[in-house]
Amino acid sequence: MKPYPSESPYDPAEPPDDAETGVFAGEGRGGDAAFLPPLPRAGPDERAQVAGWLAAQAGQATALARTAARLGALDERLRRGPKGWRHRLALIEAAELSWWAGERVTADRLGLWLAMRIGAEGEGTATLQRAAWAFRRLSGGPGPVADLAGFLGRHETRGGEPLADRIAAVQSLLAEAEGLHPVARAGLAFRLWPLAGIGPEGDMLEGAVVAARVAAAGMQGGTPFAPLAMGGAGALRGGGDAAERLDRWLRGMDQALRKAARHLDDIAAWEQGARAQAAALSGRTPPRLIDALRDWPLLTAPMAETLTGASRAAVQRNLAWFERHGLVHEVTGQGRFRVWQAV
Repeated sequence: MKPYPSESPYDPAEPPDDAETGVFAGEGRGGDAAFLPPLPRAGPDERAQVAGWLAAQAGQATALARTAARLGALDERLRRGPKGWRHRLALIEAAELSWWAGERVTADRLGLWLAMRIGAEGEGTATLQRAAWAFRRLSGGPGPVADLAGFLGRHETRGGEPLADRIAAVQSLLAEAEGLHPVARAGLAFRLWPLAGIGPEGDMLEGAVVAARVAAAGMQGGTPFAPLAMGGAGALRGGGDAAERLDRWLRGMDQALRKAARHLDDIAAWEQGARAQAAALSGRTPPRLIDALRDWPLLTAPMAETLTGASRAAVQRNLAWFERHGLVHEVTGQGRFRVWQAV
């Protein structure tokens, strides 16, 4: 696979740091607690985090096994299913993470940007670029375990210090935590993120994406990431000691995994029914349109035109037929700029 580009799609600001008492006390992008000075290298406090999570894992063996089994089941299902399923789940997760991070990029807006690079002006472009970065990293490619700096595309300096030193410190700590199951090690990675002072102040989007990929490091190629925000942001809430954090991490991930499995059940049933109903239609547009609706949670006519290679008239005609037969639903209620989703 090709390495990721050396440049990140957005410029970082000043990094956050974390005291044990809690920049994670709040939800989303962090609490109001004061920040400690940067911790560019792994020291005793950070290594104590590893020990704490190892102890917490021992007390959560049953819950960890259940969550890991559910993640393995999702991996096997995606490995055997259409590639569009992975694309669909990654897009939904990237949009959910964007909402959790306070940037409120919807799935249809992100999809329009990814498919056609439209839908943003001014500051909105940077917001969409960040969500698109999350989508690309969740979708596949080299993971963060072997090369965290390459995964992030972060090679700049901060305060005269190469950011690579801080990134290397996190990677070293995660390597020391080899006794942790990848699912638990992902929770530790998310916990370490503000301590390392890598991302912009109060911004945990990168840390969540890294953690989602770390959790799936032991999978067999079906899913490159573990869903975290799809079933709510419970896994991403902070506060408490390692045992409390791991318990919340496992429960939140388990909920997200169950939501992902139900979503795949629904879209598989829809696709089977849609192909049966549309079998009598002629031309290549109907099956291609079904593929697009399977792969993208929300679809506009311009997106469908681009993805299917059909004319606007053919797309509109087939979408109208799908709507009359109960296969799609127009979600905006508008006469223009309409958006459809599979029913």
